[in-house]
Amino acid sequence: MTRLTEADADPRPLPGRSVGAGSMGAPLAGCRVLDLSRVLAGPWCSQNLADLGAEVIKVERPGTGDDTRGWGPPFTRAADGATTGESAYFLSTNRGKRSITLDLATPEGCAIAAALAAKSDVLLENYKVGGLAKYGLDYASLAPACPRLIYCSITGFGQTGPYRERAGYDFLMQGMGGLMSITGEPDEVPGGGPVKAGVAVTDLMTGQYATIAVLAALQARHASGRGQSIDLALFDVQVAYLSNQAMHYLVSDEIPPRIGNGHPSIVPYQTFRAGDGSLIVAAGNDGQYRRLCTVIGAPELADDPRFASNADRVRNRAVLVPLLAEPIARASMDHWIGALEAAGVPCGPINTMDRVFADPQARARGLSFRLPHPTAGEVPMIASPMRFSDTPVEHRRPPLLGEHTDQVLGELLGKSAADIDALRAARII
Repeated sequence: MTRLTEADADPRPLPGRSVGAGSMGAPLAGCRVLDLSRVLAGPWCSQNLADLGAEVIKVERPGTGDDTRGWGPPFTRAADGATTGESAYFLSTNRGKRSITLDLATPEGCAIAAALAAKSDVLLENYKVGGLAKYGLDYASLAPACPRLIYCSITGFGQTGPYRERAGYDFLMQGMGGLMSITGEPDEVPGGGPVKAGVAVTDLMTGQYATIAVLAALQARHASGRGQSIDLALFDVQVAYLSNQAMHYLVSDEIPPRIGNGHPSIVPYQTFRAGDGSLIVAAGNDGQYRRLCTVIGAPELADDPRFASNADRVRNRAVLVPLLAEPIARASMDHWIGALEAAGVPCGPINTMDRVFADPQARARGLSFRLPHPTAGEVPMIASPMRFSDTPVEHRRPPLLGEHTDQVLGELLGKSAADIDALRAARII
């Protein structure tokens, strides 16, 4: 768990102190990340790195900042109920960073960004392919002066291939990358058809892969002394995490169908409608299946040769599922969850958000908490799932737009107050 201190009022750890409670500080303490990314995939990566203790400098457009600052409602509210302008979307993916404003369309802004890159371990960006080359901020331009720099580019389709110059959006990737072809009910079922996931999973998974890639490149640099470029594409990530479904196709040449809440290789492993709501039953082996049949009062289904093994149940899914659904519909969700848990059959409710955060397990794990905030008083946060015994993560609040511009330019680049005033007057910051 993390210990919250007065250091949380500033996204930077106080000198010599860690926000975490461990004895060794955060895992990435001393690592600096220059974050030129915006919206979700890149900021999700940099938030992971910030949680791990890296100093993340988020570069935003003067006046407007990251697009997601305006993606609301909902927005945070001050104690008097007034909207503060900090969107829930922005807060969800920018914890623990220092924000500076910088106009990269000006030579002076580009020079400042290049100078900051020279003082950073990692540069993260999600511009279109070649978008930063005209500013001299691409890897080829920076690498000669910054040989230890790890440069991570996130694009829709990568640096190569016929689609390389296309923009990438999560929704498009869920469709083009195959996810929506296996998500949703079959076409012949009322309401059937392809469905996207409820969160931007391709963006988020790309942010996770970017985090892994950056950490791997940092480890490689320990041995070689050299940085390198990382080419991450949303399309590649979406195809990669099709995982077993993609292998289903590659091994068999069979196109996996949409089967709603069912599992392509395990039965019963799906939702069932109880008398007052829906629950999930995940009987992953023959023993659990037999116990399920006993609990619901249908022991004959356990001995039926059509359903004897999981492979049999998969083949006869259309026959078995209605036979299981009928008795389950006769009692309440809580009744079945209690009875099935007592029998060792994996099951659970389908929780709405209020039930998620009220769940005793979520409370015990501290999955939500509040941090001090200069305009809203406090803001709710979702805890990082990473738990370390000696080097805990650091939970620090998201920054206001441009909040740390003066500090960063003064501390890292030696800019005087007069220099900074001049940059601000010229609208470069």
